[in-house]
Amino acid sequence: MATVSTSMSPAVNTSPHYSMQLRKFAAKALVTLFTLIIAIAFLMPFGNMALTAVKSQDQIAANANGPILPMQPEVFNYQGKDYPVYKVPMEDGSIRELALVKKGRETSSFVDPNNASGDLIEWQGAWRTLEQVTTLQPHYENFQIAWDTINFPMLFRNTLIVAITGMIGTLLSSICVAYAFARFPIPGKNIFFIILIGTIILPSQVTLIPTYVFFSKIGWVGTWLPLIVPHFFANAYNVFLLRQFFMTLPRELDEAAMIDGAGPFQILTRVIIPQSWPAILSVAVFHFVFAWNDYFNPLIYLIGKPDLQVISVGVQVFNFVYGPKPQLIQATSLMALILPLVIFFFAQRVFMRGVVITGVEK
Repeated sequence: MATVSTSMSPAVNTSPHYSMQLRKFAAKALVTLFTLIIAIAFLMPFGNMALTAVKSQDQIAANANGPILPMQPEVFNYQGKDYPVYKVPMEDGSIRELALVKKGRETSSFVDPNNASGDLIEWQGAWRTLEQVTTLQPHYENFQIAWDTINFPMLFRNTLIVAITGMIGTLLSSICVAYAFARFPIPGKNIFFIILIGTIILPSQVTLIPTYVFFSKIGWVGTWLPLIVPHFFANAYNVFLLRQFFMTLPRELDEAAMIDGAGPFQILTRVIIPQSWPAILSVAVFHFVFAWNDYFNPLIYLIGKPDLQVISVGVQVFNFVYGPKPQLIQATSLMALILPLVIFFFAQRVFMRGVVITGVEK
């Protein structure tokens, strides 16, 4: 009687649902890979700045043909003098870390750092072919030098005052103007809004001289007022962003508040603003970063007032003085960059959050 043997093989899922899931996974993987490549390319300059900030002048010079990390050649003090340490191959096939005390063309003398009192070790070969021992040695003292030289606490305080005060003015004025454009039936409202948006294409160089002359006439040059007061009169970018966000909120929320006896100001503070934190915080962060990085306006309005200068001008002056020392320049720039990065990191969740509460859910 003949027997028939059957071999069991794993079944391959060829269903349309499985194929669709596989295509979705491949698409997500490609998008993730592409995003990762873009992020790495975008962060490479920042990484180079951070590494340069913790290097010495010699490490930066050696970086052209050497390691990217702040590596320092290891030395051993023998009889009151420092000697470089090399990886020396021995006759038995092992590799020892020895300090070169006497260089020769064919024979060189080494000393064992673990047995400095012993005899010198004679090694046959060209010492130039040996690999020098290096250790990771970051120079964090660069930050302390830059901190003391640039008077960073004063610049940090000045910039913080200008940025926070201007941010408050921007939020107060932009929220009110955007609320009026989004909710009030103002005659010719669309024309006024188009004129407001049209100011975006107006170059700042056109208004520079008249603005400076005006501030000079009223005695504001040499103070923080030209850097703060203009932001209490709204900004086309911020008004546009807030208005568009306010218009996405259901008007039924306003009507429900009116039935309960709320006026326009109460509707703004109790209905509109609580639903608009993503847009409001975005405007706040954008203005804070703008004020933190603003260089031209503080330069022309605070010239001759070093005690009132902000961090952008202070860093630039520091760069002019310490140009031959890039490690100090990068350390100063990195310290000036920390606060905006921290603020953006903690605010990114709010950026991604949308309004999901409808009038019915409320």
